[in-house]
Amino acid sequence: MYRQGGKRLLDLSLTFPALVLLSPALLLVALLVRLRLGSPVLFRQVRPGLHGKPFSLLKFRTMADALNAEGDLLPDAERLTPCGRFLRRTSLDELPELINVLRGEMSLVGPRPLLMAYLGRYTPDQMRRHEVKPGLTGWAQVNGRNILNWEQKFILDVWYVDHLSLWLDLKIIGLTVWKVITCEGISQPGQATAQEFTGGSS
Repeated sequence: MYRQGGKRLLDLSLTFPALVLLSPALLLVALLVRLRLGSPVLFRQVRPGLHGKPFSLLKFRTMADALNAEGDLLPDAERLTPCGRFLRRTSLDELPELINVLRGEMSLVGPRPLLMAYLGRYTPDQMRRHEVKPGLTGWAQVNGRNILNWEQKFILDVWYVDHLSLWLDLKIIGLTVWKVITCEGISQPGQATAQEFTGGSS
């Protein structure tokens, strides 16, 4: 019952009030990004949703468009600005994903939406993470986030798919608030962001 309709009801009942309460923060962050990084304020990228169906993920921009001598983008670590680090450390860059939740492309809780290129690299068991909508937060995020390796993340993602429930989602939301406050697991040691998933197990 919860999986079929209750989860969507929870998403809507929490997302509408959150957008209203956080609207001043959204406007302030948008202004900060515009002043520090310029346009566009939002970062948009196609990600796989439920059953791998593509959708446009929304986030606040955190990286500059710095290029090398050949005209190629510099590595993430060199393009991530102090402003961007602050937004990632506080998870403020994720706030526009509430719009994705409102549209029904994401849920508040679920496996994080990764890259389209990864779809062909998953094992059949890892691919099961797409049996539910991707989430703003998830079981892997409250159990290590980017400190975990890919194999550990996918095990937690699939565990969530098999154990999805109202009480588990409420627990994850509560733990997420604590993780955001303590800024735990933002990136892998020595990496600006998570390392690329190349396939199979890590």
